Amino acid sequence: MNLKESILIALDALRTNKLRSVLTTLGIVIGVMTVIGMMTIIEGINASVREQFEQIGTNTFYISKYPAVQTGHTRELYRNRKDLTVDQAMAVKRRGTLVQSVSPEMMTWGQRIRYGSEKTNADVLVMGGSEDWQRVNSFFVESGRFFTPMDVQSARRVCVIGKDIVESLFPFKDPIGEEVRIGPDRFRIIGVFEEQGSIFGQSQDNLVTIPYTAFSRVFGQRRNVRISVQAIDPQYLDAAIDEVTGILRRERKVPPGKPNDFEIMTRDSLSETFRNLTAVVFASAVGIAGISLLVGGIGIMNIMLVSVTERTREIGIRKSIGAKRRDILWQFIVEAVALSALGGLIGVLLGTGLGILIGAVTPLPASVPIWAVFVGLLFSSGVGLFFGIFPAGKAAKLDPIVALRYE
Repeated sequence: MNLKESILIALDALRTNKLRSVLTTLGIVIGVMTVIGMMTIIEGINASVREQFEQIGTNTFYISKYPAVQTGHTRELYRNRKDLTVDQAMAVKRRGTLVQSVSPEMMTWGQRIRYGSEKTNADVLVMGGSEDWQRVNSFFVESGRFFTPMDVQSARRVCVIGKDIVESLFPFKDPIGEEVRIGPDRFRIIGVFEEQGSIFGQSQDNLVTIPYTAFSRVFGQRRNVRISVQAIDPQYLDAAIDEVTGILRRERKVPPGKPNDFEIMTRDSLSETFRNLTAVVFASAVGIAGISLLVGGIGIMNIMLVSVTERTREIGIRKSIGAKRRDILWQFIVEAVALSALGGLIGVLLGTGLGILIGAVTPLPASVPIWAVFVGLLFSSGVGLFFGIFPAGKAAKLDPIVALRYE
């Protein structure tokens, strides 16, 4: 027997028992669909996050009281740390020789901005920063200007707004020079940021930035501060981090030999953290898919054993007219692989469609990785091969005389 003949016989057997074949492949379909669907979402999220992280300069890093990701058993430890302060940020700016820009940052979510009788939804992010804020965070002004050192020192009530605020309050007029109410105080608009877009459905243009000194007076001084730092050059990033670490340990009176009581995050470390999170999600999906593939493989083995029993006389006739063991073995292995590959193909199509559908109806981005399609088909075929060997071996070992007498 040649390969073509074996495949035709296998496909004919599958066509003869259509419903049984479809039910047998359900486990394979569900397993492959789960992996492809999750990979479509994860790949889309990773691509979106990579694009966002590209906006962070290669010479920028952040100092925070909390790490990017907190686990349950360490959350209390981070909460008990001392807050970072504006004075500590100013010490970094004053004493750092390898840094060019430093901005203490404060923020509050869920604010409503008012202009006359108009008002935004209560979901605006208000941030306080220094004159270095736009340079460190790569949020640049499109029209108007950003803060000056005098604005910050004098705690002037000035603000720079995002495009969402403009569209909500000033759809038909220039906002520069207008006054809006932020909290209980009035602020004069001096600039509008360039459009930043959204990530995971969360707009980055729905924000207002004010001097951190004005922020403290409006929203209170007892707030934890995040410190954004820009090194003088990307090649000095590691040296700048070491220098800033030493300054902060001295300012925060961390004893020698004790670990830092603050976190330093760079673009690479944030990317790595996010990749680790998506890897955990993917591993969970693979575990679920593995169970489905195991169930599907057992189903294939079961149905192939039934098929061998049903076709015992056929096997006896073929052996009696010259078919060798390897011919019978090859026929049933091809049938098992074809059955599982069919399930894999259906799973790939459903998983891709599911991922694209989720991307269309939710803020989650979707991107179909071509390599995942091939891996899904390869694994499903491998399952058929593995679980088809035993039934195929049993068929190949049948005695032709006994098989011919089988009723």
